[in-house]
Amino acid sequence: MNLRLAFAIISSACWSAFQHGYNTGVMNAPQAIMSKWLQDDALTGTNSTLYNATDDPKVTTVWSIAVSIYCVGGMIGGLLTGFVADRFGRKRGLLLNNIFVFIGAALEGSAKAANSAEMLIVGRLVIGVNNGLNAGLAPMYLAEISPVSLRGSIGTVYQLVITMTILLSQVLGLTSVLGTETGWPWLLAVTVIPAVIQCATLPRCPESPKYLLLNKGQELHAQRALNWLRGDVAVHGEMEEMHQEAEKNKISKKATVRELFSNRQLRQPLLIAMVVMVAQQLSGINAVIFFSTDIFRKVKLDKAQSQYATLGMGAMNVVMTVISLFLVEVAGRKTLLLTGFSGMFVTTILLCVSNMYTHLVWVSYACIVLVILFVVMFAVGPGSIPWFLVTELFNQSARPTASSVAVTVNWAANFIVGLSFLPISLALGSYTFIIFAVLQLLFIIFIFFKVPETKNKTVEEITAMFRQQM
Repeated sequence: MNLRLAFAIISSACWSAFQHGYNTGVMNAPQAIMSKWLQDDALTGTNSTLYNATDDPKVTTVWSIAVSIYCVGGMIGGLLTGFVADRFGRKRGLLLNNIFVFIGAALEGSAKAANSAEMLIVGRLVIGVNNGLNAGLAPMYLAEISPVSLRGSIGTVYQLVITMTILLSQVLGLTSVLGTETGWPWLLAVTVIPAVIQCATLPRCPESPKYLLLNKGQELHAQRALNWLRGDVAVHGEMEEMHQEAEKNKISKKATVRELFSNRQLRQPLLIAMVVMVAQQLSGINAVIFFSTDIFRKVKLDKAQSQYATLGMGAMNVVMTVISLFLVEVAGRKTLLLTGFSGMFVTTILLCVSNMYTHLVWVSYACIVLVILFVVMFAVGPGSIPWFLVTELFNQSARPTASSVAVTVNWAANFIVGLSFLPISLALGSYTFIIFAVLQLLFIIFIFFKVPETKNKTVEEITAMFRQQM
């Protein structure tokens, strides 16, 4: 690690992940105030006699569309990842992607002034496209500029910033900050700031050396980029590894989506990439966060105290993601995934049982501990590892397309959870946890038997493992 590499990580991943995390959490806190605006000003035909705007069916429908269309945008961005990564490169792709931020923030920030729910919805869709592209391009750039020994730690930075900016969006969304009738347009427009910073800093960083050598055949530019990133460290060994990968890539042409599914050598790592992405979204993290409000209410916390308890939970998520940043190069990817999902499985079972006895005060407080423990287990591995594991499983010819498929699957799973979770939780209540416990058990079994350990292995060594298993 050196200052230049740290600068490249911050310029690329931190400001891209800011968009992903911030826009994921920003709609939660101001829901009541924004729903009231929809009811009173933006929509016609609403039932203004209802005291609570969130009970109005038309408002609820429009709000659901505004929240869920963000995931649709994420899927579109995911589908575009492979094309953008190959056509423009990792660095230029990230820079051009900020166009979507400026358009999306302008639409969202102006929606109140224009009394337009449509502008809010289109703005969320556009910012979703940006976040979908970021989720593919930023981990790819990080994987290709990182030394092998730090690849896991640097890859975890993306999820770390997501957790930090979700927490930031919750803090800024408080009624004492920007979660007010006049403040929420500014709350949504804040995303312009990191986009401007990235446009000012990322041009000072080099393009991915692997992209320059393997995709463009620019050996001199690749060596200069690598020298810039490594500082005083000799780069002959890394250049030799890239040359070996380049020779292999000459034999195997750029992989298409069809080849990923039809080629046995690529199908297995693709299956692993898709399953870990689905596992992250179907792990039950959204269920626990949703029920945490209910749990906090049952232990007689008022609305303000519940908000701060939720913030505390977000802070714990950040702390544990920081710890996993150091653990990932010590314990390894597979170990942390198994530890995280196993801990979540045990906690989910205990939560399911505990929710039957919340009339007992001590059980209610135990539920708070279990909720925090669940978040801790998620942050240990399942939260961060899927983002960079995908980039480790594929060589240069297949990585952009595989990342595109994996990111699209992640956003699709996110969309399905967002769409189906509320009806299921209304029907099953706390028994919803049983569904997640079963899914977690299936993911544990899959990870144990199918996911390889990629710690301290080069791309060639990882792809060789899959060739031997055929």
